[in-house]
Amino acid sequence: MKKDRQTKNPQSYRDRSYRALAELSGLRETFVRVKETDLHILSECDVTKPAGELTLTFRLQVEHYIEAFPEFALSRAPLSDDKLAVPIIRDMIAAGRNADVGPMAAVAGAISEYVGKGLIDRGCKEIIIENGGDIFLQRSRDCTIAVFAGDSPLSNRVGLQISSSRMPLGICTSSGTVGHSMSLGSADSVTVLAASAVMADAAATRLGNEVGTGNNKKDGINRALDVAGRLPDIRGALVICGEVMGAVGEVELVPLD
Repeated sequence: MKKDRQTKNPQSYRDRSYRALAELSGLRETFVRVKETDLHILSECDVTKPAGELTLTFRLQVEHYIEAFPEFALSRAPLSDDKLAVPIIRDMIAAGRNADVGPMAAVAGAISEYVGKGLIDRGCKEIIIENGGDIFLQRSRDCTIAVFAGDSPLSNRVGLQISSSRMPLGICTSSGTVGHSMSLGSADSVTVLAASAVMADAAATRLGNEVGTGNNKKDGINRALDVAGRLPDIRGALVICGEVMGAVGEVELVPLD
C-alpha cells in the first residue's frame, strides 16, 4: 500500500516549500491564511469555505480572550483554568499546565485540531491539517511523516510510521534552530505524538526547552526524553540534535531516501 508523506516543521514561517513534498494520494489541497495562522489542508473533498470559517472562528476566540486577559498571551508559565472560557482556550490552558509551559505554546496545534475536528463534524473523513509544522492527522490508511530538522544530516532522512488505528493523532514539532516559534533550547527538532494536537504542541515546546543550549547533545536529548516519559497524555517523542537522535514511547522510525 502506498503511504502518504507529510513533512514536519518548516524552515521558516514564510518558507513553505516543504509542502511540495507532500504526496496528495487523491486528496485535495486547501490553503487558509489568517494572520499568523497558515494552514495546509489535505482532504477528500473541497473544504475551502468551511475551513476558512472555522479558522476565523477559532482565531477570533483566541484573540478576544487575549484582549480580555493579556497574560494569556504573555505568560511562559502555566495558568489556572478558566471554567467560563470557550473549549479551545480551556484546552490550551490545560495543555500548558500539563507540560509546564504557557498556554500559547499550544496555539498552533490547537488551531489545527479544532479546525480538523470541525471539518470531521461536517462530514469529512480524510483530513491532514498542517499549521507551521503542527499536524492534526485523521486518515483511513497508514501514513509516513518525514521530519525536517534544519541543518541536521538526519533532516528528511527519517520518518515516523503512523498506523491508521492510532488516529486521530496530533504530531507537533518544536525547534531551537529553525522556524519562528520561541524555544529556549538548541534542538534541531523535537517531535511529539499525542492523541491531542493541543497537548503535542505544548509538550514539544517543553521538551525543546529541556534540551537546553549546552554542547553535550546526548545529555540534552536524554534529559528531554526523561521528561517526555513523565508528561501526561503523550504517546511518544523524537529528538534530533545534529547527527544525534533519540526517541521514547510509541515512535516507529523508518528510513527515507
